Amino acid sequence: MVTSLHEDNESVTVEWIENGDTKGKEIDLESIFALNPDVVPDEEIPQSPEAPLPPSSINKTSKVPKVCSSLNNGLLSSRNVLLNKMKFIDLSFPARRKSNCVKEVEKLQEQREKRRLQQQELREKRAQEVDVNLPNYEIMCMIRDFRASLDYRPLTSSDAIEEHRICVCVRARPLNKKELSVKDLDVITIPSKDVVMVHEPKQKVDLTRFLENQTFRFDYAFDKTSTNEMVYRFTAQPLVETIFERGMATCFAYGQTGSGKTHTMGGDFSGKNQDCSKGIYALSARDVFLMWKKPVYKKLDLQVFATFFEIYSGKVFDLLNRKAKLRVLEDGKQQVQVVGLQEREVKCTEDVLKLIEMGNSCRTSGQTSANAHSSRSHAVFQIILRRRGKMHGKFSLIDLAGNERGADTSSADRQTRLEGAEINKSLLALKECIRALGRNKPHTPFRASKLTQVLRDSFIGENSRTCMIATISPGMASCENTLNTLRYANRMKQLTVDPAAALDCHQEGRITQLEVLEAQWGVGSSPQRDDLKLLCEQNEEEVSPQLFTFHEVVSQLVEMEEQVLEDHRAVFQESIRWLEDEKVLLEMTEEVDYDVESYATQLEQILDQKIDILTELRDKVKSFRCALQEEEQASKQITPKRPRAL
Repeated sequence: MVTSLHEDNESVTVEWIENGDTKGKEIDLESIFALNPDVVPDEEIPQSPEAPLPPSSINKTSKVPKVCSSLNNGLLSSRNVLLNKMKFIDLSFPARRKSNCVKEVEKLQEQREKRRLQQQELREKRAQEVDVNLPNYEIMCMIRDFRASLDYRPLTSSDAIEEHRICVCVRARPLNKKELSVKDLDVITIPSKDVVMVHEPKQKVDLTRFLENQTFRFDYAFDKTSTNEMVYRFTAQPLVETIFERGMATCFAYGQTGSGKTHTMGGDFSGKNQDCSKGIYALSARDVFLMWKKPVYKKLDLQVFATFFEIYSGKVFDLLNRKAKLRVLEDGKQQVQVVGLQEREVKCTEDVLKLIEMGNSCRTSGQTSANAHSSRSHAVFQIILRRRGKMHGKFSLIDLAGNERGADTSSADRQTRLEGAEINKSLLALKECIRALGRNKPHTPFRASKLTQVLRDSFIGENSRTCMIATISPGMASCENTLNTLRYANRMKQLTVDPAAALDCHQEGRITQLEVLEAQWGVGSSPQRDDLKLLCEQNEEEVSPQLFTFHEVVSQLVEMEEQVLEDHRAVFQESIRWLEDEKVLLEMTEEVDYDVESYATQLEQILDQKIDILTELRDKVKSFRCALQEEEQASKQITPKRPRAL
């Protein structure tokens, strides 16, 4: 619709309705006359029987003034008459007469409309895939958009295997059935062979939600499509040759309960049934026997043995001997010995699988919110090479307890507190021992926990290698525990590259700090306590003074418990002897002329022994009960520190 005529610049203003909106623009009269010849007097428009002339053929300088003059001379009585005549003129060019400018405009409009349709189709497709009413739909779209901008180059089996004395890698599992049932979001992205990204949901003060994309780099990163065989190829397999070269190798899985540690180390699960042949335990054994048969090693006449034990609440149990309780002692040469641990000779992979199944069937577990059968203990499977009875090499494969259990040191339940304390302490000690291994430090604080005690020989010597597999859960609900796992693994990797200068500086400041700890808590000196103090001092960002006190009390409690149990067994055995002696005395009194004085003397001796031994045991039990009360009080004072974000 033409709405106004502009004589000064020989143009008109037109308006139209598009998608409910009123739009307008200016068009010059030349274009109007070319498109609508009936608007101009007949004598001014050349007629053609075929088609109207193109705009370029109209003499604007001769025609337009005449039209305007005619308007002024009354040819048309008023501007409104002209507007009425032009009210519904045709403003569309025939296709063959369109200018390049108009063509470009139409092309842009077509492209814009095409994009709109594509975006609408994409929105409809997403709406079909995911319920837009989900509370985390907005976060999900942010993650999708972020991932769309990445260049993916994941790890493949053809990638080169690098040699590391300390290898740190990460494995992310797929969302499990429980996570899928509650429509949890996958917040883990692994774009390349050594990078892991966590999309942590955050919220601003004005309640606007956004993502904080945190990036970590490791030696290897395995995404949810990686199999156990793929993980094994880059982690444990390079360590097998180490034990044939008279070395010590350690591979352990670390992470939250339910993150896939037992799946990785023990094998694939089908419901509650585990296929032990596909775990790193069995895959390592397979390669050990393949190498064992090679001529270069066969001539050494090596024997292969296996052990399987667990560490639970600071105690060691033999999983191949009906969970017999074992003692960990140091001999005169300061070598750690697990007294009573059975070594079973194995001659093939099938022998190893039987031992793994036997051990897994009696491992300590319990139900948690993350897993119906969560591991509450550290499981240690070892493959040992011996030559003429002497140790030649050892490969320790460890499925650690869930790291989130270590944070539970203030529970109302004492058993849970002791579990958490031991897990927390052993994980800190493990990190410090690997720190010492990576920096060739003169002292390794292996006495700080039972786990590092039994692994002591794996952290000393030049021919020792370690691999850590940090397993993480992908769900948004597990984001905090996942970040804690990655920060622990990241610190582990950083420990291996710190310069020696930083080590010297740290050693210099450590003595003063130990003196402060000694003065603050008044702890007596012993190798175990010294290592525990050193451990806590080197992890000040994670261990508060109250938590250190709690660890100290728990360590004393465990020592006292072992002593009380040992003394009780001794008293029990002594009581059997007393009963036999008393039986002889009573039989003597049945004689008519028995020696009364001898009877009284012997009975008095027995009673004195009983009183002395039972009094000593009673005093130890009283002290033990006091220690239990101290542990409960110390647990109420804990104010744990959170690890610093990296």
